Amino acid sequence: MRLVALTACAALALPALATASSAKPAATPPSPTAAPGGCDAFTEPAYGGNIPTPEEVMGRPLGKREVRVGQSDRYLRAVDEASNRVTRGVMARSVQGRPLRYAIVGRLSDIRKAQLAAHMLRDPENTAQQAADIAETSPAIAWVTANVHGNEESGTDAALQVLQDLADRTDCAARQIRRNTVVVIVPTQNPDGRVADTRRNAYNFDLNRDWFARTQPETDGKLKLLRRYPAPLFIDDHEMGADDYFFPPNADPVHHEIADRSVRWINDLYGAAMMREFNRQEIPFFNYDIYDLLYMGYGDTVPTTGFLGAGMTFEKNNADPISQRLHEQYVAVWTSLTALSRNKERVLNGWAASHRQAYRQGVRGHLEPNRVWAPGNEVEAQVPNERVRHYFIERGRPGKAKEVRSLVRRLQRMDVGVRTLTEPLRVRDYRPYGRDARAVVLPRGTFWVTMAQGQKHWVQAMLGESSYVPFPYFYDVTAWSGPLLFNVAGGRSGRTLQPQSRPTLLFSQPTPPLEPDGAASIGLWQLDDEVGYESAGWMRWLFDEKWHVPFYEVTSTSLAEGALEAVDVLVAPHGDAETAYDDLGPAGRRTLREWLADGGRFIGIRGGTELAARLQLTTARLEEPTSDVPGSLIRANMARGPLARGVGDHVWSFYAYDNVMSLTDQESVAVRYPAARGRNWFVSGFERGAEELGRTAVVADETYGQGRVVSFAGEPNFRGFTDGTQQILWNAMFGGDPAPNAASTEATADERAAASKSARRLVDYDGQLVITVRLDAAAETQAILTDYGLQPDGHRLGRHTVRYRLDVETAEDNPFVRQLVADLAPMGSDILAVRVP
Repeated sequence: MRLVALTACAALALPALATASSAKPAATPPSPTAAPGGCDAFTEPAYGGNIPTPEEVMGRPLGKREVRVGQSDRYLRAVDEASNRVTRGVMARSVQGRPLRYAIVGRLSDIRKAQLAAHMLRDPENTAQQAADIAETSPAIAWVTANVHGNEESGTDAALQVLQDLADRTDCAARQIRRNTVVVIVPTQNPDGRVADTRRNAYNFDLNRDWFARTQPETDGKLKLLRRYPAPLFIDDHEMGADDYFFPPNADPVHHEIADRSVRWINDLYGAAMMREFNRQEIPFFNYDIYDLLYMGYGDTVPTTGFLGAGMTFEKNNADPISQRLHEQYVAVWTSLTALSRNKERVLNGWAASHRQAYRQGVRGHLEPNRVWAPGNEVEAQVPNERVRHYFIERGRPGKAKEVRSLVRRLQRMDVGVRTLTEPLRVRDYRPYGRDARAVVLPRGTFWVTMAQGQKHWVQAMLGESSYVPFPYFYDVTAWSGPLLFNVAGGRSGRTLQPQSRPTLLFSQPTPPLEPDGAASIGLWQLDDEVGYESAGWMRWLFDEKWHVPFYEVTSTSLAEGALEAVDVLVAPHGDAETAYDDLGPAGRRTLREWLADGGRFIGIRGGTELAARLQLTTARLEEPTSDVPGSLIRANMARGPLARGVGDHVWSFYAYDNVMSLTDQESVAVRYPAARGRNWFVSGFERGAEELGRTAVVADETYGQGRVVSFAGEPNFRGFTDGTQQILWNAMFGGDPAPNAASTEATADERAAASKSARRLVDYDGQLVITVRLDAAAETQAILTDYGLQPDGHRLGRHTVRYRLDVETAEDNPFVRQLVADLAPMGSDILAVRVP
């Protein structure tokens, strides 16, 4: 399940759960699952006995106990060796070196035919008749994946059951699926997490947030294989804490560039088939709720947007017995495969038509408009009414070459055509990111991405300056524009242009940066085990895999015992500052201050900055945000100094409910947000009330005795993909000291004490259910929360709003959250924000 991080602002409108719950929807009465030829999808299975059973290989039948990684691997091998219908392989190796194994069900001739057909159908130059001929004679590819979150086990067991049935069953239901489809089965996408019984991988990355960035080997290998075997159907099996079973239709919002045909397949073909079958078997379910199709990091949005198929997330209550979880996961998967096999020609023809349509839209410069799909919702914000025919990525200064090449490579590795200008190009309506249109001449060497290609939807999703959220309800972050994340220059044009250009060859993987001579030794301090593990994991990955920077692990205990003697720079990622402060104890606090005063360098990130304030190492004052910004990119201005090297005069800062930071000494502000709504102000993604950030600090750079404190208000290494702000972190670690600043050097004890006092008043938003309402709705909100047995902690934010905070840790473990959000929905515009961890 996706760890919920949703915000439902303004006119939140969710459908009543009576249309998407354990109640049987009136619009989808029970119906038989038999095909026109009389074959029931769930007919009594008949096995040929030609392959070993799971019990024979693993020692117990499926559904008795969750399968272990080694058992799953052994069963894939056993089936492959016994069946000429199954081919197995390894698509990647995990962080800890475990193989991510897959199996393809289909005879070799069918696999080759389906693979060739998929690539031909994705070519928009093929005619409708050519596509029809291919669709008639070729199987469709379907993917069944599971266990992207290591502690969500039952999808693996169901995938193995599907593998056994497709390999060995002789009844008409299995034959129908085999006749019309080739099925790629990935029982576990996160073997390290499954072995450790953790949601995330060994670097604490949520692999279901990593799809577009591909920072982790598990994700990267999967997308390589998906490009080899593109599919019009992609199933991603999860578990959750809520009651019942979830399958699509999804909640809104749906990203505007997701093709309508894909959504109709999800809702009206597969979703409708599952509704009928779940009703027939009297299995409780819900849909149109919680799980949206917006963020391009999921195992449903990327197969849908990047491959124009039907990507679907399934979620099963993890509190139920494994036998029940296995059965319901199997029913959803088998029903979907059956629906594809019965509609194979229609789906393949439609798949080709979607690619042709995408190309035509690109030629016209047409962006898909926003729309909503769930009953009762209305579009509140539309996609701008403009033509977009071209994107350009500027090479810029030499210091940006690596970032530019990385962005181009990311596009190329998703089959996007990128060309290089061979002659200067005059563009009269060039619109740089976050700026007004103007006439420019783009030089030779500029990269050109035309929208007139089959990957038009993916181009817009990756290069658009915003996600243009249709209405304020969020499951996760709302910004991921590639040029902004990499902090490179670029823009778009809506004119018909004919540039002189050549194809751009695939760029290689960038090499790690070179550490300066005599580089400082780095210490990485994970502040706590409950809050800080994710940010610290992202940092370990950055040091190990991207930068190849050696570092020492530092704990609160080892710090007090002399660990800082080997460290020049101490990096404190986000974590629980109060816990870290207490764990240090008087001796550790004194040791840290002495080390810093003697010339050490302390780098704080979010909670690490709060800790610096509690320790009176900084004058930066931190305040609780009153805005609702669930995860957006905001342009910030760089001050001259060592932190700006290789960055430029501005950078795009990722902001998500972070503390608001201010300093009296403006010379100590290294990065700041511009004046709100001024010329330089621009937010990519959703924001409400972000004006409070105007002229506040993003990064502070101060002296402390002979040492230095660099404080980040937000996360410069968010999920490993904020490359632009990673450069500031590199400079903080290895760059020179700023010019002496008398005001900073002479910071009074009173200023540091005031910063410490302010930090102690902060509220930790991690693990908090946050509800922001208009003042007039406070009493009604409090009554609803009280009905759930909660003890709401409400406090005023300004004159007109009230915010409630409740400690629920995660929505996975609190099934009531889904119903609570629905109960708040009728309050409409009085609800300004709901954020569920």
